[in-house]
Amino acid sequence: MMTPDEKFQALGDTLPPAPTPLGVYKPFLIDGKYLYVSGHGPVMPDKSLIIGRVGKDFNMEEGKIAARQVGLTILSTIKTSLGSLNKVKRVIKVLGMVNCTPDFERHPYVINGCSELFAQVWGDENGIGVRSAVGMGSLPDNIPVEIEALFELE
Repeated sequence: MMTPDEKFQALGDTLPPAPTPLGVYKPFLIDGKYLYVSGHGPVMPDKSLIIGRVGKDFNMEEGKIAARQVGLTILSTIKTSLGSLNKVKRVIKVLGMVNCTPDFERHPYVINGCSELFAQVWGDENGIGVRSAVGMGSLPDNIPVEIEALFELE
């Protein structure tokens, strides 16, 4: 059976650098057996951000790709802070926020980009937790997606 680190490596994706806070907050916090990850945006390997609004600058497929990039950014924070994805037992909760036009209604579909990535890394049983996917009138720096998550540690 493959470990989460091995599963991620098999995907062939590249992790972006873990973002550093630009405000007054911690990117993650460990409390007992829980890892809380602050809201992350779609950081690219060159440290740039994906910028734009779903329903205006991006269609829902492109929004889903941006949400996957946010998932990769969260994985980067986990790997950088804990040293390994194997230290996460399961995903508990994901909150996905989509910067979108008022008429856009497919928020859950967009956030699937992140949720599907987590399922690929930790499997369906441990990689899929409870989730909320909501639309926002704006997000910091005009990013299309911001996601925060709660994980249980091994």
